[in-house]
Amino acid sequence: MLKEFRDFAMRGNVMDLAIAVIIGGAFGKIIASLVNDVLMPLIGLLLGGISFANLSVTVGDAVIAYGLFIQAIVDFIIVAFVIFLLARAMNNMKKPAPAAEPTTKECPYCNTTIPIKARRCPNCTSQL
Repeated sequence: MLKEFRDFAMRGNVMDLAIAVIIGGAFGKIIASLVNDVLMPLIGLLLGGISFANLSVTVGDAVIAYGLFIQAIVDFIIVAFVIFLLARAMNNMKKPAPAAEPTTKECPYCNTTIPIKARRCPNCTSQL
């Protein structure tokens, strides 16, 4: 059972997924810093000096920090856009699959589909 688990854990897909999760976590921290420390202060400045981190509404005893929610939305949009660009670049770098060789051909006499290696048509019995 231990050998089976090791084989499962060391498969390419599992290792690729683990690496992707680790890199995704680090990338998420970079994007969060970009949004919180660079973009949101600039956007707040353009909107008249608003600090989104301080935007909130108090309803009874509950504090609804909708400014943090706006920052999370901007985080998501940036991450989604970067992932879209990466996926698009990866798709452009893929080589097109080679065309499969045909396995059938048409009989020139009766226009039926026959195997490519046939020397005589099974329908009209013409020699090819």
